[in-house]
Amino acid sequence: MSSTFIKTAGYGDNLPGEAAALRWLAHAEPSGGIRIVRVISVSDDVLEEERVITGAPSAAAARRIGAGLARMHAAGAAWYGCAPDGWPGDPRCGRARTPYVAREDAAASWGAFFAEHRIMNYVRTIVDRGDFGAHEQRLFERVASRLVAGEFDAPQPALVSEAGAPCARLHGDLWAGNVLWDVDPAAPTGGVLIDPMAYGGHAETDLAMLALFGYPYLGEVVRGYDEASSLADGWQERVGLHQLAPLLLHCVLFGGDYLDEAVRTARRYA
Repeated sequence: MSSTFIKTAGYGDNLPGEAAALRWLAHAEPSGGIRIVRVISVSDDVLEEERVITGAPSAAAARRIGAGLARMHAAGAAWYGCAPDGWPGDPRCGRARTPYVAREDAAASWGAFFAEHRIMNYVRTIVDRGDFGAHEQRLFERVASRLVAGEFDAPQPALVSEAGAPCARLHGDLWAGNVLWDVDPAAPTGGVLIDPMAYGGHAETDLAMLALFGYPYLGEVVRGYDEASSLADGWQERVGLHQLAPLLLHCVLFGGDYLDEAVRTARRYA
């Protein structure tokens, strides 16, 4: 088996941007951030990474993954919606072309950022395509209005706040398939992250994404995170709100049952 993994560019891929995101996240490793897959080389067409040999899930490794995520988030970002340092070319990310936010357009609060650049950005695309009608649009507009008003704003986890960063350094696509279990059960951070859509945001968004589709020993991941960097009061009640971003992204990409799930979730926060 080759010691490297080769990824070739498909629709929407910005491989130099993905390499920049991986390196940006890896800056946190010396201070205990979770391990990030190593970039060997990159061009517009090919990204060569180390091949990650995976191991079996365990409660102990899950707690270390949680602590490593907390320290990665604490490396911080300059503003909500910012691109990773060194991001080249098109200021959009992924197949849904999710836009990064320029510094001069940055929102002053997480709620304002999340309302415009995540919720309504995706909803407008879905409405234009005809998958949501006026009723669904008004529902999401009510959620967005409450976000802009600051009703759901909450402090970042303790380490992010203590670092004085404007916001957290997010992986951005933290579903189970992108959080690999390290083959060494005693590895310091328990796992390895791959395939980011990294940006500056609220740390709770990454954790909510990990919960959306399930992850082994998720409770232990959260326990390890909270022990390393205390989560703000009421974080459990905000999980569904943060999940609206990946749900709506899946509506853009796949439609189907995700449309109904996004609407059901939005009703809880309207």
